[in-house]
Amino acid sequence: MQELHDAPLAPLTTFRLGGPATRLITATTDAEVIDAVREADAAGVPLLVIGGGSNLVIGDKGFDGTALRIATTGFELNGTTLELAAGEVWADAVARTVEAGLAGVECLSGIPGSAGATPIQNVGAYGQEVSATITEVVAYDRRAGETVTLTNEECAFSYRHSRFKADPERYVVLRVRFLLEDADGLSAPLRYAETARALGVEPGDRVPLATARETVLKLRAGKGMVLDPEDHDTWSAGSFFTNPILTDAEFDAFRARAGERLGDGVEPPAYPAGQGRTKTSAAWLIDKAGFTKGYGTGPARISTKHTLALTNRGAATTEDLLALAREVVTGVREAFGITLVNEPVTVGVSL
Repeated sequence: MQELHDAPLAPLTTFRLGGPATRLITATTDAEVIDAVREADAAGVPLLVIGGGSNLVIGDKGFDGTALRIATTGFELNGTTLELAAGEVWADAVARTVEAGLAGVECLSGIPGSAGATPIQNVGAYGQEVSATITEVVAYDRRAGETVTLTNEECAFSYRHSRFKADPERYVVLRVRFLLEDADGLSAPLRYAETARALGVEPGDRVPLATARETVLKLRAGKGMVLDPEDHDTWSAGSFFTNPILTDAEFDAFRARAGERLGDGVEPPAYPAGQGRTKTSAAWLIDKAGFTKGYGTGPARISTKHTLALTNRGAATTEDLLALAREVVTGVREAFGITLVNEPVTVGVSL
């Protein structure tokens, strides 16, 4: 277990932003993770758990406490059952499942971050969410002081949400278990229209796993959503805002405002989100409110490839990023009456 003091945290995030931690511990086994958590809790020291850093916005002043970087490894495949250590690189793990001919997470290819973070956020993209394949999550329960195993149902998954996100100070994820599908080398049924169009098939069709993965990677790269140290469009947290889910009344009011602003013939994106609820597109809202690709003149700007990504152009501070985020939130609210919610976790700062 490695320990550093006054340790820079910016290099541990995909934004490359944030000040130092008073103390940084890197744990490579579950036992080391648990020991570090117990030590911090016993001493009453604030604890920041870091995985791949792809969903993290750390303030410029840093973190006054113990930052715990989880660097555990473990990829165990038994038939269609997969167990990943929390520190496994998610994108690499997905690639290995595709190589093994197993379906279920291939459309989550290229997503940065660690395996342990996926159930917290219920990571999803291109028609797949990890909640569809996760069977169990092994975690250290800080309140009970013991390791627990939570079933899929007990994780309380919903859109970009879970039991872990609802109670962020309670659990530290150690291992994630999945049940994948052997579909004779084919993908799971495609559920995202953009992916199906790119493949020239219909939603619900299956395609070779490798083809699905390659297509998703190409789509993500075109939006700056695959990490590339040389491309500042990827110095981001991916989608900075979640897609708003509105009640019927809220969506009707939104549609009316969109018509007033953009013309009666314009219909905002609408996707079913359960009884009496509709999901709309945050990217559409941002763009139509006037924040187009590449918006901004400072060191933090909207990606030139995707309006939903806020980026560090190389010399930004966290305050630069937050100023841009607040400008976008205010502009969308004034234009359409909808308040966007940030997807990344903020540490020592808020919108």
